[in-house]
Amino acid sequence: MAAAAALLAGATAVPAAAAPTERPVTGEQFSVRLHEAVRALPLAQESREGYVRTKFRHWVDADRDGCDARREVLIAEAVEPVEVGARCALTGGRWWSRYDNRFLDQATQLDVDHFVSVTATA
Repeated sequence: MAAAAALLAGATAVPAAAAPTERPVTGEQFSVRLHEAVRALPLAQESREGYVRTKFRHWVDADRDGCDARREVLIAEAVEPVEVGARCALTGGRWWSRYDNRFLDQATQLDVDHFVSVTATA
C-alpha cells in the first residue's frame, strides 16, 4: 500500500463521479477506489533518463535475519502466507496486484525493485 500511496501522492486522481478524461478542480477533495485512481493516471513512454541502476544497492539484508530486501517485501505483501525455508527460500504464498487487479501465485512473477513513481506534468 505504501508504494501505491507514493504513486498517487504526486498524481492528480479523478473524482469518483467524473469520467476519467475530466480533470478535477485543484484542491478538490474526493474519494475513489485505488484501482480507479490508478486507471485514471496518465500513461507515458518509459524514460530512463537519469536512472543508473548501479547507484542503488538492493537485495541488502539490512536487519541481518537472512532475508534480503526483495524477500522481506514478498513476505510482507503476501495475502496468503509464504513459507520461509533455509537461507530464506520462499515457497507458496499469493500476492494481490492492485495495479492490474489480479492474484499472482509465484514470487518470480513480481518485480519489487523496478517501481519508480514519477509525477506527470501536463
